Amino acid sequence: MSWGTELWDQFDNLDKHTQWGIDFLERYAKFVKERLDIEQNYAKQLRTLVKKYCPKRSKDEEPRFTSCLSFYSVLNELNDYAGQREVVAEEMTHKVYGELMRYSQDLKAERKHHLQEGRKAQQHLDHCWKLMENSKRKFERECKEAEKSQITFDRLDNDINATKSEVEKAKAQFYLRTHMADESKNEYAAQLQNFNGEQWKHFNNAIPHIFKNLQDMDDRRTVKLGETYRSFAEAERRVLPIISKCLEGMVSAAKAVDMRRDSAIVVESFKSGFEPPGDFPFEDFSQNLSRTGSDGTISNTPKGDRDREGPPPSRTDPKHPMSRTKNKLWLFGKKPKAPSLEDFSHLPPEQRRKRLQQRIDELSRELQKEIDQRDALNKMKDVYEKNPQMGDPTSLQPKISETMCNMEKLRSEIHKNETWLSEVEGKQSSRGDRRHSADNHHHTPIGRESPEGSYTDDTSQEHQTPQQRPSPPKPGQPHPDMHEFDDEFDDDDPLPVIGHCKALYSFDGQNEGTLVMAEDEVLYVIEEDKGDGWTRARKQNGGEGYVPTSYVEITMERNSKGS
Repeated sequence: MSWGTELWDQFDNLDKHTQWGIDFLERYAKFVKERLDIEQNYAKQLRTLVKKYCPKRSKDEEPRFTSCLSFYSVLNELNDYAGQREVVAEEMTHKVYGELMRYSQDLKAERKHHLQEGRKAQQHLDHCWKLMENSKRKFERECKEAEKSQITFDRLDNDINATKSEVEKAKAQFYLRTHMADESKNEYAAQLQNFNGEQWKHFNNAIPHIFKNLQDMDDRRTVKLGETYRSFAEAERRVLPIISKCLEGMVSAAKAVDMRRDSAIVVESFKSGFEPPGDFPFEDFSQNLSRTGSDGTISNTPKGDRDREGPPPSRTDPKHPMSRTKNKLWLFGKKPKAPSLEDFSHLPPEQRRKRLQQRIDELSRELQKEIDQRDALNKMKDVYEKNPQMGDPTSLQPKISETMCNMEKLRSEIHKNETWLSEVEGKQSSRGDRRHSADNHHHTPIGRESPEGSYTDDTSQEHQTPQQRPSPPKPGQPHPDMHEFDDEFDDDDPLPVIGHCKALYSFDGQNEGTLVMAEDEVLYVIEEDKGDGWTRARKQNGGEGYVPTSYVEITMERNSKGS
């Protein structure tokens, strides 16, 4: 339907309509701008969120749990998702908002041109109408003047008193007015014909052409809006496959969570290598009572068990063993911090083995770097010796010497750590043998490990079987291997006395590094039990050695710093 034929008389309304169309287009452009601002802010907030929850520690310090790794995968996918939201915003900026703003400017210029042409055509038609109206009014005036002159001529011509000159003059005036009326008539007719022609051209050619241009402009505006609506949707639909992959990545990360693997990592990370503490022995306080008539009612301990328990202690402190064991367990309390040592002896065996192996690997890598550097320097030195003009071979000697020195230091460190590692691995492998031996011989004094992870070079630290009960050793029966106690006596300065203890049982101390003691003998305590079941003591005559902690009743001094 054409505007030119249907709306030929609606120039002002079409002026308003085309202005509304441009205003609507700019309003939609404003909507797109606010929409892409939302996308940009959304993407920015997502990236800020990802950055906030991304780990700030190095990869070596990051937990290896599948739940943590999956969460970091989710964060990476979310970061990619935020990137796709930025792509959506960029597409809307260039292909929708920018296109709309450029098109709006073009529409405004085109509309202004068409409306100016319409106004010019209307002004031309108005001018033709004015010329026609002026000629019409002139023709009307001339006709009236001609009628007046005719009336005057007729009156004088019929008046007998009028002179001939007056009649002739009136006749000439009549002829003149009549001629002027005829000329104004012809001019009016010409102007009327011209106006009618211009009016026909105006409403059949000029206005339809202008209105058609306005209609084409408005149609193109409508089509452009439809295209930008589509581009608005396409900007997001293009990234949907990538967004779908991001979501699939999050689902895959969720499926990668493995509780068994995480549990294994926890065990691997915190396994100390120690054995659980053994059972507490039954302490019979009724052994010194008379067994005359009520022997069976006083003690519920079977006779066979009483025989195996060994000779009764002369005096026991029921508080001491329990309190000491509780202090060693720290199952739910806070462990005291052990000082860090170069050989990691403050760590449990398993953790110590891992740390030593890790350090050996690091030192080996450093050693390989030094070896590569030495080889490169030697090659360069050979080149300089063959081609003196390229450089002085003696200038490389200090660097080669420094590299060799570093290699020796690293080899020494590796050897030292390998010695510690073999020591740990030897003890861990021997623990099973000793535990098996303890299951067959229930005569070895109980050894207790400390959950805090205190670990020394003494093989007696290894935990004995839990079913074992403290009992005095019998002649000919095996004792714990104490060959590693030799290193403990290399100190020149004697250790200060930190308490005293009373022997509950006699101990023959057949192994090297142990101390012989008699029942009820009082000894000085110079080193506490480190969790291995042995206490270092000194006799009054100056002899030092280790005694089973379960064989003595210990009393610590309040101020144990001095002797």
